[in-house]
Amino acid sequence: MAQRLVGSVKWFSEQKGFGFISQPNGEDVFCHFSAIQTSGFKTLREDQQVEFEVEQGPKGLQAVNVIPLD
Repeated sequence: MAQRLVGSVKWFSEQKGFGFISQPNGEDVFCHFSAIQTSGFKTLREDQQVEFEVEQGPKGLQAVNVIPLD
């Protein structure tokens, strides 16, 4: 199982359906709305704390199983 990390949302566009999360090591990872584990409208806000896993995607690292913490 992948390691769970806690990071903060750098930015997220509701219109585009994606954004980036800052990892604890400082590297940003791509986040698609489909990776957000909430019911209803899936979005994140800037500086929001999230828990997530990182996987290699087609264009680089991406966040998966994203859970908002606040």
